[in-house]
Amino acid sequence: MRHVASTAKTGIGGTAGFSLAVLLLGGVVIGLSPILVRLSEVGPIATAVWRVSLALLPLLAWKFCHNDSRKSTDRPETLRDVMALVFPGVMLAADLIAWHVSLSLTSVANATLLANLAPVFVTLGGWLLFGSRVSRRFMAGLALAVAGVTILNLRQDTAFGGSATGDAVAILAAIFYAGYMLSLGRLRGRYSTLTAMLWTTGVSALCLLPAALLFEPGLWPATAWGWTVLVALSWICHVGGQGLIIYALAVLPASFSSLTLLIQPVVAACVAWLVLNESLGPAQAVGGAVVIVGILLARRG
Repeated sequence: MRHVASTAKTGIGGTAGFSLAVLLLGGVVIGLSPILVRLSEVGPIATAVWRVSLALLPLLAWKFCHNDSRKSTDRPETLRDVMALVFPGVMLAADLIAWHVSLSLTSVANATLLANLAPVFVTLGGWLLFGSRVSRRFMAGLALAVAGVTILNLRQDTAFGGSATGDAVAILAAIFYAGYMLSLGRLRGRYSTLTAMLWTTGVSALCLLPAALLFEPGLWPATAWGWTVLVALSWICHVGGQGLIIYALAVLPASFSSLTLLIQPVVAACVAWLVLNESLGPAQAVGGAVVIVGILLARRG
């Protein structure tokens, strides 16, 4: 967890206001990922492999186009610098494995709810590891947002459709994602969005491939539709969504950033209603409204 950068010392305005808009857009884009994971023709870990591996193509093209303008300080110089860049990639790989597997073991509602408890672990980790302070108003907003996510995912047809194992894996995904957010937040004061994205994506791909080869029966989609789903998951959700989030972390603290990303379950519920024909009742509407109120309260805190 980091303090707000110097460009944002005057409050949520200017650079911070733009970063907030970028962060919200990133949350909306990533909110599409659960639907695409469920539509994938390959297994959950294989889907995670393609999610990050295909993302390297546009990221490397971006690096090639901007290679001459990059600053020399935007590169690791010591082994400690390298390890600092590797750690978020390991956390991302662990998060993707746990998140994708949880979607196949428990209900989508349970997996979405529990995996998006990451702000709790981000705030707790920042307090325990870095001595970061959070206001009572922020904690109230956090509690309200988490309550909204609970209401959003409280569906009569899936309330007892989960499994203890799947729910535990989803909570594990939230812990790994918190580690990813915290470690990235401390990197963004030095490295650019492109450098952080390349390292985390490349390292996570290297970590995920052995796991997929060991546990998945196959890696290759059978149809053009299967490839389309994987490309959309990789280029839109990972490159677009994660890139926007990493950009915003240069200004906004990780605790607030992770809380704002609770908008993802709201997006997932709406898209599931439109694409998968899942019901969206009054409880989901109320839950979405409560999430937004919680975000606004935490912003003021």
